[in-house]
Amino acid sequence: MNLSELHATTVVGVIHNGKAAIGCDGQATMEKTVMKSTVKKVRKLYDGKILAGFAGSTADAFTLFEKYEEKLNEYNGNMERAAVELAKEWRKDKFLQKLQALLIVMNNDKSLVISGQGDVIEPDHEIATIGSGGSYALSAARAMLKHAPKLSSREIVEEALHIAADIDIYTNHNITILEIEDED
Repeated sequence: MNLSELHATTVVGVIHNGKAAIGCDGQATMEKTVMKSTVKKVRKLYDGKILAGFAGSTADAFTLFEKYEEKLNEYNGNMERAAVELAKEWRKDKFLQKLQALLIVMNNDKSLVISGQGDVIEPDHEIATIGSGGSYALSAARAMLKHAPKLSSREIVEEALHIAADIDIYTNHNITILEIEDED
């Protein structure tokens, strides 16, 4: 295993009250060793109108980010069409088929999970999670949406990540959160 095969993380995206937020922890592990604790696994795409995050092999995820950005530009920022076209290419291209990563992409209206098998999934409840701590973050976010609806999407993402970090050994409390800025 080499350094480009760093795995395990938690990424969570929430759309609440028409506002998207996505966040991740900062831990990258290789086997049983924490290699880095400040990795940024989320970014803004298409002039800040789309948020994205990855889990899986770091090198593979960067390849997917690049491919997805190409599709976004080709389809004028249409997030869903870009995801479907990436999935089609992913299924056909022998190089891309070997990539081991998942992506979450989202805007203020919709979130999608794009998988290495070429799947494009629109998660329920306007919550998308991936990574080793994803199930914990999903449970926490669902509970907060149900019982604390006044929280913002950013607050839900932050707390869900902290809860996942308390449970999942591959998730730490070094959190990065991004939001789509309001257009004036």
